[in-house]
Amino acid sequence: MIDLRPVGYIIGLLIATLGAMMLFPMALDYMSGDGNWMAFLESSVLTCLAGAVLSLSCANSTAKGQGITLRQSFVLTTGTWVMLPAFGALPFIFGAPDATITNAVFEAVSGVTTTGTTVFVGLDTLPPGVNLWRGILQWLGGVGIVIVALIFLPVMKVGGMQFFRSEGFDTLGKILPRALDISTALIQIYIVLTVACAACYFALGMSGFDAVVHALTTVSTGGFSSSDISFGKFAHSMELVAIVFMLLASMPFIRFVQVAQGNFTPLWRDPQVRAYVRWNAYGALAVTAYEMYHFDRPFLESLRESSFNIVSTFSGTGFASVDLSTWGPFPFVVLITVGLIGGCTSSTGCSVKVFRYLILFEAIKVQIRRLHSPSAMIDVRYAGRRVGDDVIGSVIVFFTLFILTFGVVAVALALTGLETKTAFTAAWTAVANVGPAFGPEVGPTGAVDGFPAAARWIMVGGMLVGRLELMSVYVLLLARFWRS
Repeated sequence: MIDLRPVGYIIGLLIATLGAMMLFPMALDYMSGDGNWMAFLESSVLTCLAGAVLSLSCANSTAKGQGITLRQSFVLTTGTWVMLPAFGALPFIFGAPDATITNAVFEAVSGVTTTGTTVFVGLDTLPPGVNLWRGILQWLGGVGIVIVALIFLPVMKVGGMQFFRSEGFDTLGKILPRALDISTALIQIYIVLTVACAACYFALGMSGFDAVVHALTTVSTGGFSSSDISFGKFAHSMELVAIVFMLLASMPFIRFVQVAQGNFTPLWRDPQVRAYVRWNAYGALAVTAYEMYHFDRPFLESLRESSFNIVSTFSGTGFASVDLSTWGPFPFVVLITVGLIGGCTSSTGCSVKVFRYLILFEAIKVQIRRLHSPSAMIDVRYAGRRVGDDVIGSVIVFFTLFILTFGVVAVALALTGLETKTAFTAAWTAVANVGPAFGPEVGPTGAVDGFPAAARWIMVGGMLVGRLELMSVYVLLLARFWRS
């Protein structure tokens, strides 16, 4: 059997840290005279106590310098993303108006997975601490997934991530001591981007509160807003700031660490970065041309609107400046497509990721060339490096599991009574962690509070599985995984 004590020790520390973070929204509500601060105080005490008890009870299992095993890594990643939303939902249960347990868990999972789909209506009138807590959950989930993608997924060989072991550092057997160094560098970059984003928003006219909340959810590519109309509340100039930071946040963070060390070359030469920027431009220009042709709209206005919403969907952020359901069939197809691509690996971006598409396209090209020249020695290459068969196989398995998961979730949602379009887009937004959903059951503000409770729980499962790259969750369902 697997020794779960090292896993419990780390998760306990993370839960206690989450409880300490609840003091920020508590202080905000207290200073603003909102009685909701007591809900955060109660939640913080319970969460800190639970985390401390779990960590202390498992502390004797962590010898100095000892790492954690591969199987423990799988349990740790999934366990973290299950336990943190469970405790992160407490402030919603105790303090959000009329929040049921289902809605509270849904909102917390949507936050920590940086999906951004909400069940709350009347965001403008929520206690300020609740909106800040929603932003904090997404911010923590964003930096968490970057660390997981750089430290754990390459070791676990999930979805072809073993290709990045040399960049994400080979930490097998040394995860605990090495993770601190890696995480420190990533968190520093993450904080700098967040502060810079908040400063830009504030300089352009956002209130200090809105600037902080939207910076937290922009850099995490989460998309929670403090307003029901999202970015429709703000001046158009702020959309340009959001575009820049959404693009940056969905690029590989290891490149920013290298830039901070004075080495810009890896960023410019990264095939993911170039493809990602190029594909965003293609999508925005295609929608711009469509709108100009069909609606005779001015070029600059159409380009700004299209660029913001395409980048928001591509990165998995989910902000909206207009009602996307009115865009028409072609822009809708573009939105669905870019949402199924997602950002770069080792970023806060979501969905399949650009890297896997590049590997898939290159493998198809090589296979066609081999059919044409059977005796030729042709390898799949990425960034000048040969891609091993294990990476290609892992990527193909990931695509297969993604499609199967998407289909199963869509069918399950349809069986709860949702209309076909609603079930399809709800599965899309959950498994790809994109944010918006479309259909008659979706509220005018984009909230899914009208969904059946069963549908919301299905989406919770889809969000967790999608955020953790599918295989790291599914492997836990195998009986052989738990055998010694």
